[in-house]
Amino acid sequence: MSGQSLLVPGSISPTRHVPASIARPEYVGKAAPTPYTGPEVQDAETIERMRIAGRIAAQAMAEAAKHIAPGVTTDELDRVAHEFMCDHGAYPSTLGYRGFPKSLCSSVNEVICHGIPDSTVLTDGDIVNLDVTAYIHGVHGDNNATYLCGDVDEDSRLLVERTREALNRAIKAVRPGRQINIIGRVIESYAKRFGYGVVRDFTGHGINSSFHSGLIVPHYDSPHHTTDIKPGMTFTIEPMLTLGTYEYDMWEDGWTVVTKDRRRTAQFEHTLVVTETGTEILTLP
Repeated sequence: MSGQSLLVPGSISPTRHVPASIARPEYVGKAAPTPYTGPEVQDAETIERMRIAGRIAAQAMAEAAKHIAPGVTTDELDRVAHEFMCDHGAYPSTLGYRGFPKSLCSSVNEVICHGIPDSTVLTDGDIVNLDVTAYIHGVHGDNNATYLCGDVDEDSRLLVERTREALNRAIKAVRPGRQINIIGRVIESYAKRFGYGVVRDFTGHGINSSFHSGLIVPHYDSPHHTTDIKPGMTFTIEPMLTLGTYEYDMWEDGWTVVTKDRRRTAQFEHTLVVTETGTEILTLP
């Protein structure tokens, strides 16, 4: 893999402004969100609102991704996504969620998830995950993808390509009547072909009017997660695969999660609704 130096925390810019006309999620300004007590199965009207949120999140991520290049800071990517969501009447869901200070997560190289955009400058050969969630009309849409920055080494390129494929295979495995652990079974069996680690402690989740509803979607083969999949359920699938161990360390910021062996990791995510025959992806641009 690449011999590039390991990441260190950069400086974080001031909190970005969100127009007062844009509705905030209930957790903004609070230490934690109010626990969700509603159903995991959503009605047609809620799903339609989630299509809008998902589409804006996907478009914001795509817009930010256009700016990925050597010499660009992760804070600049945050600015692009932030302005896109605000310009489309959506609130960046991560901004103020449990105190998170930015409008997307930017996870570079060995960062598994929840990297904070800052003054870090992308370099040739990096891989960078952007995780963008939009809140509009009272619901969230959540997606992420890992992108190549410049000339990326073969091991990293294949990791990214195969992590995307793991998500695609997991989506195809979702059917009403199956248990939620089919998702992790498919992902882990595919990842094992290549000797990849599958992150266990950070999972997919139920999503609707709540950013994280309490439903857990593991990406490894778990006999303990036996929730039945039902039409109308809305949740994310977001596998995190690693070139080495799935064990991790966390930076002092309380957010940034890095692989314990500091080898690279990739992630992809969509928000889905379960249909009578499979799924519909809600986070398509």
